[in-house]
Amino acid sequence: MPTIFDPVKFGDIELKNRIVMAPLTRNRSPKAIPNDLNAAYYEQRATAGLLITEGTPISQQGQGYADVPGLYLPEAIAGWKKVTDAVHKKGGKIVTQIWHVGRVSHVSLQPNGGAPVAPSAISAGGKTYIINPDGTGAFAETSMPRALETSEIAAILEDYRKGARAAIDAGFDGVEIHAANGYLIEQFLKENANQRTDQYGGSIENRARFALEVVDTVVKEIGAGRTGIRLSPTTPANGISETKPQDVYNYLVEELGKRGGLSFVHVVEGATGGDRDFTQGDKPFDYHELKNIYRKAGGTGAWLANNGYTKDMAEAAVASGYADAVAFGKPFIANPDLVERFKKGSALNEPDKNTFYGGGAKGYTDYPLIEAVA
Repeated sequence: MPTIFDPVKFGDIELKNRIVMAPLTRNRSPKAIPNDLNAAYYEQRATAGLLITEGTPISQQGQGYADVPGLYLPEAIAGWKKVTDAVHKKGGKIVTQIWHVGRVSHVSLQPNGGAPVAPSAISAGGKTYIINPDGTGAFAETSMPRALETSEIAAILEDYRKGARAAIDAGFDGVEIHAANGYLIEQFLKENANQRTDQYGGSIENRARFALEVVDTVVKEIGAGRTGIRLSPTTPANGISETKPQDVYNYLVEELGKRGGLSFVHVVEGATGGDRDFTQGDKPFDYHELKNIYRKAGGTGAWLANNGYTKDMAEAAVASGYADAVAFGKPFIANPDLVERFKKGSALNEPDKNTFYGGGAKGYTDYPLIEAVA
């Protein structure tokens, strides 16, 4: 019976344990370029079985928040190389979450101040983080997007290909395709954000087309064993909703399963960062059914569970065979040595919410290790 401290394979990536650090936006990479502080942050957490970086835009068009690191500038790739080198020297494994935010952006972040792009011209109705002309950061309403022309989608797929290749060039062990939390891929998947009448809208098969094309594009470029995907079937994040999420995601994972050996499927259960039991539609979402459909279709990727797991819940999920590994978010913010704390049964540091987004070392790299408080 496996434990969370046992090794596991995520496709071509060998993990020393089953405790994964979830992607966490921290807004500490000015001009979209990773820096030495970012390298120190990830290096501190390299005892995790796998580090999944914060969302990393594949293009300026894909950027929705200020001061998040990108993958589309040579300087950014060089900056990420510092991060991956630091993690690997500590014996860690790290993948980057490749990201296009779609409508969750602001004109000040877009090329030439243009409108963000989306499947349909429907506002996300939320907020994003921008830099004011005086250099201060602030939250701002997302800008009204424009609908993508069908002819433009090929260029976005090419950006995903370039982003995946840039990740490997930067030394990452693989990538996680961000198809969750109301961003571009999920905007295509979910009915309230997609009112298209071409081959990317209408039926479930059509709405899933873009997600599957992204997966196929990335797999062709870097291999299935280094390609994971993150899904959030029922989250309401960024104004996203769906009346039949089980039908949509059962179809999607069946198609992913037919593709065989992805590295991993990362599933956010419930509302991202919130209620694990949150659902949409007229019935609770069945995550066990989702996994079973993926496996029956031939999917061999590791099943990575996420959202509100405690150590005890994670141990039960892995021991039962439901999850191959469990991802932790906020606990890793305040506990760079989370794996060691779990092993020893030590108390956890509480994260300072005031330092989650933006700033410097405070609330980022200055949380005490067990040895420092022993």
